[in-house]
Amino acid sequence: MSLTKYILAGTLLLAMPALADETAPGSQEAEAPKSGTLNANLRRLGLEASSTEVKNAKFYKDSPVSQFNADSQTVIKGIFDGALEYDRSNLNWTNALFMEYGKTKLKPVDGEDTTNESSDQILLTSDYTHKLWSSHGLDFGPFVSAGYQTEFTKNDDAPRTKILRGKTGIKLFNGEIIKDLYVAYVYEYDMTYHKHVSKSAGELGWRVEYTLREGVQFSTDGYYRDYFSYSSYEPEDLKYDLKAVGRMDVNLMNNLTFGPYVSYRQGESRGAGKTARNTTIGVALTYKDLYNIF
Repeated sequence: MSLTKYILAGTLLLAMPALADETAPGSQEAEAPKSGTLNANLRRLGLEASSTEVKNAKFYKDSPVSQFNADSQTVIKGIFDGALEYDRSNLNWTNALFMEYGKTKLKPVDGEDTTNESSDQILLTSDYTHKLWSSHGLDFGPFVSAGYQTEFTKNDDAPRTKILRGKTGIKLFNGEIIKDLYVAYVYEYDMTYHKHVSKSAGELGWRVEYTLREGVQFSTDGYYRDYFSYSSYEPEDLKYDLKAVGRMDVNLMNNLTFGPYVSYRQGESRGAGKTARNTTIGVALTYKDLYNIF
């Protein structure tokens, strides 16, 4: 069933404590504004080696989503995930940059050498969240977000991705385990194709981190986006988009970690009539750090 039907219900359920007349046990209203802190958070600077299996790629040869039309292959990929985070007692403002790029050179026995782009994304976002209340180490409040998504190079004959994206919704955040859990309305202005398309969607997203034992951490992040309106028909536009990543990081020294990961992406375009799936399993060497500016 469509996720969009549950966005409003989820919003109301999560908002109920904030609308209550009295503060719930174990919770407190957001404190009066205090002097904030600014951190540069290097969430991940990594090098990944992986094995990728792609199904129904022939139906998505003209799609700008590289993960849906790549060959099944072994690939090396670089990732940068960093953010400037300004935090006060009543607000959080995060400006983030995420970049990933993977490309493999294939050498078939009876054919010419070929190269294939398996992953390519640049995502710049600015996210403002107002803290309404806190409970059991979790903050809650409404948020707005603006972002721009593109890529380093276009994928074969497909045009280069160029999307402006805005979001508004509610989220739980800043917890020891739950870093982000949100539901949102999404508006996209897609400039990828010659005829620009405006789209609306509902979205559920998460980012979770759990320490299994000292020096070993499991983390997962992802989203499910369900589109429900388009300004015009473009066969390569997705009906829905699901992306989930899970990682196990084992500390090697200081802020350097190593461990396995699995990435899954699924979607269906309006014109293909087939579901595209991309499953990636590999290992990653990652550096993380947090720099306090003030």
